[in-house]
Amino acid sequence: MKILISKALRWVLPVIIVIGLAAEFSVAVAQTQTTGLPLPRYVSIRAGEVNLRTGPGVQYPVEWVFQRQKLPLEIIKEYRTWRLIRDWEGTQGWMHQSMLSGTRTFMVTGKPRTLRARPEAKSRAVAIMEPGAIGELMSCPTAAGWCRVKADNIDGWLRRVEFWGAYQNEVFE
Repeated sequence: MKILISKALRWVLPVIIVIGLAAEFSVAVAQTQTTGLPLPRYVSIRAGEVNLRTGPGVQYPVEWVFQRQKLPLEIIKEYRTWRLIRDWEGTQGWMHQSMLSGTRTFMVTGKPRTLRARPEAKSRAVAIMEPGAIGELMSCPTAAGWCRVKADNIDGWLRRVEFWGAYQNEVFE
């Protein structure tokens, strides 16, 4: 038995295949589309207890449970509604976007740090912050190294090298 294909069908068939492949590709791209926000970027934990998974979905095992609301995290990758995050120690895993907040926070690192009244090393001390203390990052107005922070209703200034939660030359109001 011989199959006869008209000249018109010989031309149309490849076009139909190409259109089908293009549609399949656009669906795949839409499924991995990101928020369009810059990567990497800092966020914070919204809830008091959040699962960190080995992959981007509930079918992946929980590798770690964060139990610290407002802890700063860094988003390094996005996949659908899942975010690959990194914490201050370098631990990485996947977290659902609903567990994250865009509120910028910071965590004091190293040793106790002096919160200053102004962005100057000799400015009056307003508080001493212990390592691991968390607060809200209000602004980093210049790349000069100081950021305005708020912790326990105390406003002040910290040098960028004294906490985790802002990039080295990042400027924001």
